[in-house]
Amino acid sequence: MKLSEIKEILPALENVEFQLENGTFVPEHFHVTEVGQIIKNFIDCGGVIRKEKVVNFQLWNADDYEHRLKPGKLLSIIKLSEDKLEIEDAEIEVEYQSDTIGKYDLDFNGNTFVLKNKATACLAQDACGIPSEKQNKSLSELTANQSSSCTPNSGCC
Repeated sequence: MKLSEIKEILPALENVEFQLENGTFVPEHFHVTEVGQIIKNFIDCGGVIRKEKVVNFQLWNADDYEHRLKPGKLLSIIKLSEDKLEIEDAEIEVEYQSDTIGKYDLDFNGNTFVLKNKATACLAQDACGIPSEKQNKSLSELTANQSSSCTPNSGCC
């Protein structure tokens, strides 16, 4: 989800709720302690220089169990971040503490924001010698090449 998308969704909500992909909700007394833009310059294992930009939200739970972040307040935090940091409209990455700091993509299911699990990947598989995935086919889908197949009594076998 891009920053522009969350800005369109928030005005229609009564509450801001985040949920992990496994269904567990982020406690409703969470804080958004950071909104910023992260720029990552790196080189992949194939030698290609890459640059990624994401808008970063950091969620944090404190002991103030009565705290509730309202949609208007989150919009004002986003606006302040855009004005002061000149944040671009980019994909949102959410940091949230579980066993360790996790980084999640953001989605919306119509009611709550969903923290989608991220996975690592090789960006230069062809340069690393990683074979491309083979397609699984059932034997019934395979057709015999008549010119290269043996028939009984043909002498080819």
